[in-house]
Amino acid sequence: MTIDDVRNAPAGPDPDTDDEHLGDDYALTAAFVEKVVDAADAGDGERLRDLLEDLHPADIADLMGFLTSEHRSVVVLWLAPDVLAEVLPELDDSIREQVLERLPNLALAEALQELDSDDAAAVVEEMEDDQRRAVLAAMPEQDRAAIENSLGYEEDSAGRLMQREVMAAPEFWSVGDTIDHLRAQGEDLPELFFDIYVVDPQYRPVGGVAVSRLLRSAREVKLSALMEPINEIEVHQDQEEVAYIFEKYHLISAPVVDSGGRLVGQITVDDIVNIIQEENREDLLRLAGVADAGRDAGVMSIVRSRLPWLIINLATAGLAASVISAFEDQIERLVTLAVIMPIVASLGGNAGAQTLAVSVRALASRELNAANAVRIILREMSVGLLHGTALAILMAAGAYLWFQDPLLSLTVAMALMINMFVASVVGILVPLTLDRLGRDPAVSSSVFITFTTDFVGFLSFLGIASLLLL
Repeated sequence: MTIDDVRNAPAGPDPDTDDEHLGDDYALTAAFVEKVVDAADAGDGERLRDLLEDLHPADIADLMGFLTSEHRSVVVLWLAPDVLAEVLPELDDSIREQVLERLPNLALAEALQELDSDDAAAVVEEMEDDQRRAVLAAMPEQDRAAIENSLGYEEDSAGRLMQREVMAAPEFWSVGDTIDHLRAQGEDLPELFFDIYVVDPQYRPVGGVAVSRLLRSAREVKLSALMEPINEIEVHQDQEEVAYIFEKYHLISAPVVDSGGRLVGQITVDDIVNIIQEENREDLLRLAGVADAGRDAGVMSIVRSRLPWLIINLATAGLAASVISAFEDQIERLVTLAVIMPIVASLGGNAGAQTLAVSVRALASRELNAANAVRIILREMSVGLLHGTALAILMAAGAYLWFQDPLLSLTVAMALMINMFVASVVGILVPLTLDRLGRDPAVSSSVFITFTTDFVGFLSFLGIASLLLL
């Protein structure tokens, strides 16, 4: 095709047609969602099929988040079993739960047979007990056994995360033997795999051969000559630890072994990406003391998840305010104290929040542990002193220009240096302590930081002011 052919080619689809379902940001357009809603309201199944035909399963899952539960109930019934199978694992947990309630058991059983065992287990896990039994009973014995085996492992473990479909070969096979075997398996091969795991007679992995390397090698070469060391994942390892291993060693896939070292499955990078995103999202929300509300969360469920932390904050704020009450007479005699005091506490709180965010991230990524904890603590103390000194100079200068009182400027500077130093120390020590106690440092650290910086900020400022100014 020449340049002139391209220039004279027919224009692309009109923006108002069904083909334009995504915007430039890869999000579904409001116009497309409205068309789906209109078709669902009219019960027009053929129209829904036309609209959803070229949509990626991830986009269909995203679409479900924009629809009401009534519209979802209509749309999901018009999805083909193979499409439904790919959509179900992509749905948010709360939305998937609603969708599962509306689907017939036979349709679910048919869809689950299209999935790898890890994705199928994740879907079955969301079902009510009665529905789970009925769906599993409608599935072939082999598929049912794979799902039940996955559900037998602890939640958030490698066993729950892995897929049982895996490609393994003995050491004495050649490249030609392996390729011939792969071709003979056909539909029985795992849907997605990157490595051939070389196993000994006890079915224990002794190495791995990347598919790309296998295809580049001569047929007569033995797998034992091509295999490379592998990172084994134990079946009971926590998924967060598995994600760390993948991230650290830049893995695409890894074999999962049982307590006897035998190969029982594999974990691939597509599953790990979801875990990393999920863990990061949880840590971010926990730092703010909230849970993931989701697009369908009700008002009362959000209130129940957030109110306890606000009550704790109220209690700690009351303790901090008691410091102000203790210096009530001094504040009455010098009203300017009430003007500057919140600034000292606020700057300390921000400094503590900065240190806390860095500390929680370092703990999550295993960059902070007992081996370097002392050095990191000393580093944050130095940072706190330098920040406090710089801000103390600026704040003292501003207070002097404003109030023309050198002692007040000195008071502000000293209080600010103390609070900034304490904020940096607490910002690193609190998450370290909670982590050592086996608690999630992202959950409650911010409450301690806010309380400490408010308390120390008020106490240091008002205490120094009562000594120097009154």
